[in-house]
Parts: sequence; C-alpha cells; structure tokens
Amino acid sequence: MTSRPEHLPERLALISDVQAAQYISAGLLEGRENVPSIALNKAAEVLPGDDARLRLHRVRDLIDEALLRFGSGRPTVADAWLAPRLHETLRLTRREAAEKRLWTYLALGVAPDYVVWRHLSEPKADGSRGRVARDKFVGPHYKQAFARLWWAAELFRDGPDYRPVVAACGNQDMLNSALRLDIVDHRPTALALVGLMERGVVRTGRDVNALTPAVNAAAATLMYDVIAPDSERDGDPMRDWIDGAESALPSLRGELPDGPDEQRVPAEAVRILAAHFEELFAEAPVRGRTSDDDR
Repeated sequence: MTSRPEHLPERLALISDVQAAQYISAGLLEGRENVPSIALNKAAEVLPGDDARLRLHRVRDLIDEALLRFGSGRPTVADAWLAPRLHETLRLTRREAAEKRLWTYLALGVAPDYVVWRHLSEPKADGSRGRVARDKFVGPHYKQAFARLWWAAELFRDGPDYRPVVAACGNQDMLNSALRLDIVDHRPTALALVGLMERGVVRTGRDVNALTPAVNAAAATLMYDVIAPDSERDGDPMRDWIDGAESALPSLRGELPDGPDEQRVPAEAVRILAAHFEELFAEAPVRGRTSDDDR
C-alpha cells in the first residue's frame, strides 16, 4: 500500500496538473507505489513567508490522526470527521481555496497514502486490482480528495458551527451531488438540504439523488436568495479567525472545532426553504419508490 511520503518539508506548496502528471503512475493509482517525494518537492512551488496556516505538519498531523482513528474501518466514515477539522486547520479564504495547485500538492506531496486508503476501489470480479480515480488527485473541487472536504465544510457550516457539515458529509450522495450545484453557495439552501436529512424526510442515497436535481431545477424559476434571504456577510470575523492561526493551538481531536465567528444563517430562511424542498421531494421521482411508500 502507498506509504506516507519520506520527505515532508516545512511549508505547503503548489504543483500544477502538468507537473503532477509524471508522478501519478498506474502503480500509485493501484496503491502499489509511493510518490517520489524528493523529486516532487523539487518541482513544486513552495509557498512564501511564515504564515502558520501553511506549515505542512499541521495538516499532516491531522491526516495521521484520521488514519489512526479510521484506518481499520470503512474509509467513507472519515469524511465527516476530517472535513470540519481540515477547514479549521487550514483557515483559508475562498480565494485561496480556489487555488487548485494547493489541493494537488496536498494529495501528492502531503498525504498520497490517505488518498489511496480513502478512495481505492475494491478489486474487480475478474481479479484485477482496485484503483483510485485520477480525479481524486487532480480533479475539480467536488471530486478532489481534500478540496471536496474543505468546500463541504465551507458551504455547509452555520457560521462557527460545523455540525451541519458532519451531517452533510455523513451521506456520500449529498456530499457528491450537492457540491456540484451553485445553489449551495446560498447558505439557507445548503442548511435546508441538511435539515431534510436530519429530520428523516430524506433518508437514502436514492432520496438525495432525487432531491438535489429537483431543488436545482426549481432554482431556475424561483430565486431562493429572494424568498429566503441570508444575513449580510461581514468579513471581519473571517479575517480575525485567519489572523488567530498564529497563536491557535491544535483543536482537540475528540471535539468538533469552531469555525470563524460569523453570523449564523437566519432560521426563518432555512424553514421557508426546507418546507419548499419537502414539497419538491414529494413530487420527485425516486428510483424504487412506490406510491404506497411513506414519504
């Protein structure tokens, strides 16, 4: 199985898809080979300065803890634990998080062993090896192994409260489908989707895969941000949270950390949208659902 990189520098870095391509071998995707970490770091662009957020070992220590906690169980379970803690550890702005080269470096230069453990598929019936999809290393934000977790935490948190993130990431269909939709950038929409899961209105992957397209399609004619406006976003709490990284101690691993102390989502906006989404779901075609099913 792919191992922890032998060479881990002090700082995080950036690496482009073109540069990364030579290190994503068939052996790596099958979990048989390691990333040549010294060579990769020679090609990478080290992030300048001494910003505490960008110290590599802060992230690697978190990954080690995730592997210690979940390494012997189902890999999917780790998402709900890691997503809020990765967000709190890195403390990125959205502009910084949009830098694709950072996530590529995290996957190849910091934790390729985690990517392989988390995303290696089961061996096929014909005896051929399982593989990690290439996009888990270099894919878009809704597929790449670490970007998807960070953005899930950013989009589903309720101000400083990461509990909705845990719920969203606990359902792989919600995590995989909702992140593709621009509508989840509207916080009341994101929390209304999670609320239907928490109330048991939406229970299965099939339910989620029926709900999210219906909600997305309805957004073409009904402006969610008009009928359920979010509160004004103030940038000061985020800046204070980022500035506090220098003096912040690592969060207690057994407790959910706090995000930036931003204003929470208006409860009434979430209620309005949850009621509307429940109506959409009642009419949505769910594969395998009969008219006698309890919705």
